[in-house]
Amino acid sequence: MSSESEELQQERDERIAQLEARIHRRGVGVKAPVAVLAMVVGGVLLGMLWKDLAYFFSPGTPLTLGAEGAYRYELLESNRYVQLHGIPTSRGAYGREGEALYVVVGLRESPFLVRRGALPGEEWSPGRPPRQPDQRPFGVRGRLLVEEDAERYREGFKLLRDMGEVQPRDGRLWIVVEGERPGGDKGVLFVALLLTAFILANAALLIRGLRRPRR
Repeated sequence: MSSESEELQQERDERIAQLEARIHRRGVGVKAPVAVLAMVVGGVLLGMLWKDLAYFFSPGTPLTLGAEGAYRYELLESNRYVQLHGIPTSRGAYGREGEALYVVVGLRESPFLVRRGALPGEEWSPGRPPRQPDQRPFGVRGRLLVEEDAERYREGFKLLRDMGEVQPRDGRLWIVVEGERPGGDKGVLFVALLLTAFILANAALLIRGLRRPRR
């Protein structure tokens, strides 16, 4: 091989090395912000699940909050599994979740609302006046949430508050979501594990990218 060919080969090798160095530098510059952004998004989504995840691992033995006229308000704690008994209000708020019909009723002379499935005789269709909820006293077990932790039931809180049959305590109402038990929603745990794996994977990519040697 002539000296001219050797020089051309050397120049080409140097040029390739320069291009590779640029690619590596750009790769780190792009991947690091993307990985950080992905970790932030994953952390935000995980934070949104935090209350549900905390409830998943909360005690499975219900707190007994008592019955009408003898409620134990000192035990009130949002995001806990509870049981209580009461007399329903004369009116309630109806809604649908998929094909299932549910009713939000208050317990008279208390700060409690109960979200339960509709009983026979409590049929309702949108656009029609709702029927009076079943007036028999009842006991319920479920997830207790203070008003500000139950944004999805905001309309029910407003309606029952305006009707005047419930009595806010320290300005707040509480709702018991019937049937929600700790450890019952496996989907919450599954999503939390996926998000955790996503965050860790991006953290590993970030560390590897930052450690990559520059040429």
